[in-house]
Amino acid sequence: MAGGPMDVWNEWATQILVLLSLALQIVLHVSAKVRQREASSVLLRLLLWLAYQLADSTATYAVGQLFFSSTSRDHHLVAFWAPFLLLHLGGPDNITAYALEDSKLWKRHLLSLVVQVLGAGYVMYKHIVGSGILLMLAAILMALIGVAKYGERTWALWCANFSTLQSSLKEMAREKHHQHFHAEHQDQYTDFDDVDDELLLQYAHSLFHICKRGIVDSVIDGDPDSPSEEDSATKEIIWSLMDDRARMWTVMEMELSLMYDILYTKASVIHSWFGYCIRVVSPLAIVASLVLFQLNSKDGYSPVDVAITYTLLGGALVLETRSLLAALGSSWALAFLCGTRWNWLQHAALCTGRWHRLRRALVSLRRSPPGKMIMPGSSRRWPGTIGQHNMLRFRTGQVDPTSRWLGDISKMLGLREWWDRRCYSWTIIIPEKVKERAQAVQRLVLPKDINTMGLLRHKWGESALDEKRYPGLLERLRDFLGVDFHESIIIWHIATDLILAERKQRGHDSADQRVEVIRTLSNYMMFLLVDRPYMLPGLPQNWLYKQTCKNLDRICKKHLVHPRSNSFCTMLEKLFRPHHHSGLESSELEEKLAEIILKEPQEKKASDSENPRLMYARKIALELLVCENNELRVLLDLWTNFLAYAANRCSRESHARKLSSGGEFTTVLWLLIEHLCQVKAVAKQGQSHV
Repeated sequence: MAGGPMDVWNEWATQILVLLSLALQIVLHVSAKVRQREASSVLLRLLLWLAYQLADSTATYAVGQLFFSSTSRDHHLVAFWAPFLLLHLGGPDNITAYALEDSKLWKRHLLSLVVQVLGAGYVMYKHIVGSGILLMLAAILMALIGVAKYGERTWALWCANFSTLQSSLKEMAREKHHQHFHAEHQDQYTDFDDVDDELLLQYAHSLFHICKRGIVDSVIDGDPDSPSEEDSATKEIIWSLMDDRARMWTVMEMELSLMYDILYTKASVIHSWFGYCIRVVSPLAIVASLVLFQLNSKDGYSPVDVAITYTLLGGALVLETRSLLAALGSSWALAFLCGTRWNWLQHAALCTGRWHRLRRALVSLRRSPPGKMIMPGSSRRWPGTIGQHNMLRFRTGQVDPTSRWLGDISKMLGLREWWDRRCYSWTIIIPEKVKERAQAVQRLVLPKDINTMGLLRHKWGESALDEKRYPGLLERLRDFLGVDFHESIIIWHIATDLILAERKQRGHDSADQRVEVIRTLSNYMMFLLVDRPYMLPGLPQNWLYKQTCKNLDRICKKHLVHPRSNSFCTMLEKLFRPHHHSGLESSELEEKLAEIILKEPQEKKASDSENPRLMYARKIALELLVCENNELRVLLDLWTNFLAYAANRCSRESHARKLSSGGEFTTVLWLLIEHLCQVKAVAKQGQSHV
């Protein structure tokens, strides 16, 4: 007769835990790449987060269960599962850290490694030794693989730490920073469906040292009078890519995906002699353990325990074989082969075309329906989405009674900020014209604009309001650029909406493509300020935003009446709308509010001296609207400058942290500026040498 839940747990706890540990490993292997796609399902990301959080604790608890439980005395086959738990604690190759902070805790993982290995070793010594030579050999093989994989994970976390990366860059010889791929191997890609992408990925590896240096603020000292061959090769590659801005942008996206590999996966450890040896030996050791277990007598073993053991062996073999194929077919393997000093290995793998055939086969497998489930490919492209937030839309939305009521409920539940972000911030597929504008930064950022540390010299907006292009405009608007960058974004964001609304009322060409670019960039910078302030330079100034919202609310309450109340169903539809949707066009209420701010004199209040942002926005709009139809040109230059300033001055750690959740538009732009700095620095060295 079946007992209660506690009786079932006491009887089957170990079996449940080891199967759960294996299931979590499968989830991590299959779904780890959703982190690189910001548009991925919230449920998938939640599942991945739960699997990552539970994987270590489940395996650790299972080892403890084996250590203290007396079950293994009755079924000593259960003790054979301890090495599998060490293997699970090593984790999959495609995710070692969920957040950037995890790599800082590598010492904690090292301590856990010692404790878990000692615990598993004790279990094996007590219950495996003397149980049969075949089972003991199988356990030893699995234990060696488990310890190696667990230690490899700790090593990968240590390598991904910023201080370790910086130290390695300083100690490494200059030529080791530049792994240039041999041109004679490029003809091997003619059979690929996406030849251009494969070649651009080679360029990304060749230039990756720039991204690696930039992300940790590392500068390699060299002789300015004699630029090295590596610097000259770097300059030539970048200049060849600058002729095609779209290709250059793609290389930047791919470099960031490589940086993601270094920071959040085992890439830095896998693609070394130690890593490749582990991946070659692991499947062989598991097969040997499987054969030894098959030959071992099963007398006295529970059929359930035998089935679980076969499941663990089969699961380990599949996962380790997958890891081996992924490692050998990765573009990192090509970088390793091109950099190795073993000429015979280069010839055997590259000159004969064997590696390229393996790579081509794996790429084809990943694109097939079964392959997408078994072996999902890594995303080497930035997802191509940006966030949007518009202050006037946000505050006019509060005029509606239903919106206010739901907002008050969310505030009572402590979810007001989440509610506002979900309902009044949105994401769009980045328009092509916006991307082209960002790609043109190589023309807009001049050598004189960058200092020796690679930072933009001028204050935000100053280089955009150039005296030669707009005589006297900078002096007239200097006082309205804002004391703080966050304040400046608020002022110019509102001013932009005022100008665009006035142009629309005057009947100007609303189909002008510059309008879409300006509105997108303005909303994007405001989105960063509200939703991701850590991606902007300087300390977050949330109180400025809230105070401006209060002033807008006062105007809305006095002058605006919502034409109709949104129904509850409408608000729910807004809440659960698709992740991406178009929403650049302004509403009637937004245009009405812009007209009120622009044309009606503002009452002088005590708070004006504390919060003059609406007044500044109004003065900017009035100043630009008399610029003889140059207002769009000014706004386009200014928002491009704001975007470049935010990308360049944002902390490198923030750029690295955002890579774990899809990346950010400004991060791609930051890396592009880093490459431009490299070219200009090398060019200056060459001129000095001449």
